[in-house]
Amino acid sequence: MMGKSHLVISTGVTLSVLGIIDEKITLPVIAVTAVSALLPDIDEPNSLLVSRALPTRFIQFLKLALVGLGGFLYFFGQAFAPWNIILAVLVGVVSLMPTRSLRNIVMILIGAGLILFGNTFIPWNYIIGSLLVICALLPHRGLTHTLYGVLGWTALLYFSTSGYSNTLWIAGGLSYLLHLLADSLTNRGIRPIPPLDWRLKFNLMSTGTRKGSFVEGGFVLLTFFLVYIVFLRHIAI
Repeated sequence: MMGKSHLVISTGVTLSVLGIIDEKITLPVIAVTAVSALLPDIDEPNSLLVSRALPTRFIQFLKLALVGLGGFLYFFGQAFAPWNIILAVLVGVVSLMPTRSLRNIVMILIGAGLILFGNTFIPWNYIIGSLLVICALLPHRGLTHTLYGVLGWTALLYFSTSGYSNTLWIAGGLSYLLHLLADSLTNRGIRPIPPLDWRLKFNLMSTGTRKGSFVEGGFVLLTFFLVYIVFLRHIAI
């Protein structure tokens, strides 16, 4: 499924379940739910979450900035020769990297910086920092699309936020799991328990096809209907 459909379905269903069991829904809970709905695709550079956090234009601007930095080091750092030349070459090599590779490097650097220096934002610095570092190194639909990913994300939320609210880790784990269940409807499916080759695949749709769009739209409508039943029906009456 597409990123926007994952966002609507996983977030809508998760919040509806929380509403049914009378869990308190706050802005942090909604935010964690929405991020978790997109999180399994964080290892894909074109995913909705990654493209919004680190857009291609930003990476292109960064490449130009690195070229400028390399030139500055070469021409104005001659007093430190030959180190200025070495650094200029290294910066130049980084600027020539493919967009995906450079984005991954930026994700790792930001993640490490949050973990080391983001104490003001505890516990979010550990959560976001760890995700950026780990997911920058993972192949698409690899570990993030397994039960290990669900358990790892839920555990990270639990140990980071259980002192604040149990609803946060429940919402995050459920929303993440719903993303995987949605992907299992496609003709590609997922491998939930690697290294086992068993693939969870219902083959109801293929992303980008007319049938796929029809099935995807149907689940989106069902999600809106569920949200209406749980949260809005009593207002309309």
